[in-house]
Amino acid sequence: MKATKRGGTTSPRDVMGGGWTPDLKRWGKPYYRAIAEALADDIRTGRLTPGTRLPTQRALAETLDLNFTTVSRGYVEAHRRGLIEGRVGQGTFVVDPALSARPGEGGGAARVGSVDFTMNLPPEPDMPALRARMQASFAELSGDLANLLRYQGFGGTDADKEAALRWLKGRGVDTTRERLLICPGAHSALFSVLGQIARPGDTICAERITYPGIRALAAHLGLRLIDLPMDRHGVDPDAFAAACTKVAPKAIYLNPLLQNPTTATLSRTRREAIVAAARRYAVTIIEDDAYARICPAPPPSFAELAPEITYYVAGVAKCLGAGLRLAFLVAPSARSALPLAGALRAATVMASPISTALTTRWIMDGTADAIVQFVREESAARQRILASLLPAATYTADPHAFHVWITLPEGWTRSAFASQGRSAGLGVVGSDPFCVAGTPPEAVRLCLGGPSTRQQITHGLEVLAHALEGSPALASTYI
Repeated sequence: MKATKRGGTTSPRDVMGGGWTPDLKRWGKPYYRAIAEALADDIRTGRLTPGTRLPTQRALAETLDLNFTTVSRGYVEAHRRGLIEGRVGQGTFVVDPALSARPGEGGGAARVGSVDFTMNLPPEPDMPALRARMQASFAELSGDLANLLRYQGFGGTDADKEAALRWLKGRGVDTTRERLLICPGAHSALFSVLGQIARPGDTICAERITYPGIRALAAHLGLRLIDLPMDRHGVDPDAFAAACTKVAPKAIYLNPLLQNPTTATLSRTRREAIVAAARRYAVTIIEDDAYARICPAPPPSFAELAPEITYYVAGVAKCLGAGLRLAFLVAPSARSALPLAGALRAATVMASPISTALTTRWIMDGTADAIVQFVREESAARQRILASLLPAATYTADPHAFHVWITLPEGWTRSAFASQGRSAGLGVVGSDPFCVAGTPPEAVRLCLGGPSTRQQITHGLEVLAHALEGSPALASTYI
């Protein structure tokens, strides 16, 4: 039965029957804001009662003859104001104003606001026991605060290196203290390695679609970055061998496990083929193993297969938290580690003693393993949400990754899709910053981690899934 309008809104009976039909024109505002205003007015006057389930965004869009994105923005605005809450698998419900916390306060109803799919962060632990454990470790560091605020010897203390060796051994990398350096983040480690092994004008090979940081570092150092073709399984080893004969590269940079942004993982067979070519043509391997501990059963690292020619970098940011700017760098030999230590000391002085001490404590008392286990399980749960909403043919992903690579259907450009996302309060990253050479593909990266909840991730993916189903031309109208 069609909803009966009363002053531009519907009665509770009509709403309970599933027919909330607001008159948006009476508010004189963009329609997405008018949706939030109508909700607020109906809640204030009692026409909508706490716990009432609202129409789905798709149903309301059809009823009001609006674009899905416009309705989605309206629900996002209503969530931001604390008027409604989304419940995964159940729908969207009116919130009791008495229980809804004001902005900035804790507690209250769960809310879905803007969702940032741009920053590649691991999911943040929300388990009370684990959070309490993490906070207790941080608090315990205050007992040694005076020492942590002083200069420290470069490369880490014996205790720090012991923890680092334990962490690396969990990945299968068995090395020595003499080859190990503790650095203030993977970026500084990569910068120093490139500076040691190459000079301006030298050539470095990399995946055609790769981590943007390596592009920035190569440009800063005056290095020539050569792209290697790749497929859904990663770099083509034959193309690397061919490049070795043509351009004589100094090194090959690889992010071979859950690659950022494509999520590709190089198989053992491909790794061995790359090692064979690197040895044949005397090319150094730089392995950026950012997701070293996230994948529970990864292929062997290049540091295991060819330790004598591999600079291995394992940052903890993607495994424990982006704010921990710390990385473990393993050089091919103790001799090659010495100039690296000098370069790192000159550029960075030292890794943060506070970050280092916290990471060491977490590794030695098992907290780091607990965080990694949470990240694995939560990433898998978010990937299942993704798989339930997006057509399988539109994306590549890995069950253990917290990012996904979406290949856009015909008609969509990466800029138009990113703009569509922004209009709905969703941030995505187009392929441009990842592309080493040639025309960037019509693709975007989505990140499923960070502070966003499963509820927010679900809402954001629903909006993007709807956009992928439709025409870009139909998505161009927002009010």
